[in-house]
Amino acid sequence: MTKVKKLIRFAVFALFFMAVCYVGVYLYAWISPKLIIEKANKLYFYDQDKRLFSGSSDKDWVSLSNISEHLINATISIEDKNFYKHHGFDYPRIAKSLYINFINKKTLQGASTISQQYAKNLFLDFGKTWRRKAEEAWLTLRLETHYTKDEILEGYLNTINYGGVFGIENASNYYFSKSAKDLTLAEATILAGIPKSPTYYSPITNEENAKERQTIILNSMVKNKYISQNDLEKTLNEELVYVGIEETDKLTTLMYYQDAVIEELRNIKTIPPSFLKTGGLKIYTNLDVKAQKIMDDSIKKNMPKSPDLQIASIAMEPITGKVLALAGGVDYSKSQFNRATSSKRQVGSTMKPLLYYAALENGFTASTSFISEKTTFVFAENKTYSPSNFADIYGNRPISMAAALTYSDNIYAVKTHLFLGEENLVDIASRVGIESELSPIPSLALGSEEINIMEMMQAYGSFANEGYKIKPYFIDRIEDINGNTIYKHQEVRENILNKSIVFILNEMMSNCYAGEFIDYSYPTCFSIGPRISKKYAIKTGSTDTDHIIMGFNKDLVVGVWTGYDDNRTSDGANNIYSKYVWIDVMEKYLEDRGDSWYEMPKNVVGVFVDPISGELANMDTKKKKIFYYIKGTEPYDKNPDLEDLIPTVKEE
Repeated sequence: MTKVKKLIRFAVFALFFMAVCYVGVYLYAWISPKLIIEKANKLYFYDQDKRLFSGSSDKDWVSLSNISEHLINATISIEDKNFYKHHGFDYPRIAKSLYINFINKKTLQGASTISQQYAKNLFLDFGKTWRRKAEEAWLTLRLETHYTKDEILEGYLNTINYGGVFGIENASNYYFSKSAKDLTLAEATILAGIPKSPTYYSPITNEENAKERQTIILNSMVKNKYISQNDLEKTLNEELVYVGIEETDKLTTLMYYQDAVIEELRNIKTIPPSFLKTGGLKIYTNLDVKAQKIMDDSIKKNMPKSPDLQIASIAMEPITGKVLALAGGVDYSKSQFNRATSSKRQVGSTMKPLLYYAALENGFTASTSFISEKTTFVFAENKTYSPSNFADIYGNRPISMAAALTYSDNIYAVKTHLFLGEENLVDIASRVGIESELSPIPSLALGSEEINIMEMMQAYGSFANEGYKIKPYFIDRIEDINGNTIYKHQEVRENILNKSIVFILNEMMSNCYAGEFIDYSYPTCFSIGPRISKKYAIKTGSTDTDHIIMGFNKDLVVGVWTGYDDNRTSDGANNIYSKYVWIDVMEKYLEDRGDSWYEMPKNVVGVFVDPISGELANMDTKKKKIFYYIKGTEPYDKNPDLEDLIPTVKEE
């Protein structure tokens, strides 16, 4: 009996101690400074002309009285039915979810309240660490002690994600072209279902999923006595028309750029981890709306109406590294995954310019030749590698490096790679800013390793700016809500490549649409040649799964990738879409500018040669092309006709 009494006393003491702690924590939260939520987590995004282009805006915030009661009831019913009864945490619901998850040995239910979700929305970092959870809990307490339930609910509804559209007023206009106060029960229950999984429950891309979620919400509203069973049945039979981005003047890809800005923002060490400490941020970006619109329009025009084929496209200023435009997919409302910043893909033959720069640096010239023929390479322990050219087309004779680059000859590339040593290409890739781990293997020359397109933009930026390493970036500066600058981008330019060698390489890359190279094969970009009005350096690359094109002049670098997210085989015909988007962006963005090419360095000479063999041209050469060389390395006539050098006098 004594043990029982002791146990009871301990239990009473423990409960008393927990109650004191509970009250103490709430009291401490109450005496803490009031959080300013009106500006919290507000991001004001400005383009390079200092015009607000996206993100938060005061006019988008609506009061609770201007939000449909149907939407409010639907949200509370499905997200937090005890919202007006608890003080930030629904403890019975927490206990129930823990029990269900424990029994099933996996997470099936969550127990976050609206207050907790709103607290999470006020932070940049959405990690799942214990420290992050503790911060969220503390913030929830402070919200609950300083604000009414209506104020918390209003803030929540004005900040949550409705499928790439933030805030209920924006979402209502986006999906139904009406104000939030005018939403019907059917419309409200569709919107209330989106935040659980914005892509999966988007009514534009997954209407079937959205309707299933709507049914769950309506049933919960019946259970919680917000509507009748008759209301449920009538609502389910109501046909809805979704306006969506297709009917608006908005860009389908702009949010990808904004997401990339936020990603960069997360990595700036000087920015506080919480917007609560700054009361909102004004972010001045490098976005060029003209470039973004051209890119957006071209994707809509050129990409096929396929539900799965995707795209990533980037436009960058090569001198500075400013990212002017970016698309991480075909349509942000259908998929928020940013392929431009977050995926790694095989880059194919776009790796070859890095290889040929290394070759030029090691004594090769534009005329250096290898035989283009079907080849099996044999290594130690009788291991073999048998690359092939596109369509199994070979010159079956010696071809110049310039021709190999123009045709994207794989045999020439692997021979060069093995001649130099596989580590050489790994080293040059690292030098130009590729941080992905690359293996020194024979197929590296053909782009078999996976690299992010942004890394390739940095590499090609070094070719476009004549040899400087620059870092692509989105944010120019950041101000707090009062206009105080709290961050300014510091430009760092490091000279890493030889300007003369870069000039020679760029000239070779400008041949990929040149008619002089039509022979046993065609230049890789000959099909878009008629649409090219300026001189560009271009390289394409294709694998079984990926199609990519990188190209530039002094003013602009553009990279475009197309393929499937699941790495399925992509038809070779799909490579035309990336080319079309590339040429549209280059030509239309630069249409008001003159040709912007590179001045020939003083230690470089140009010589007329046979473009296929690379040999010095003579009177009998049918096709001639100027190749460029470091002085002293250019080809010369090894067997001159000396009689031509002796002065003669005609007899009279």
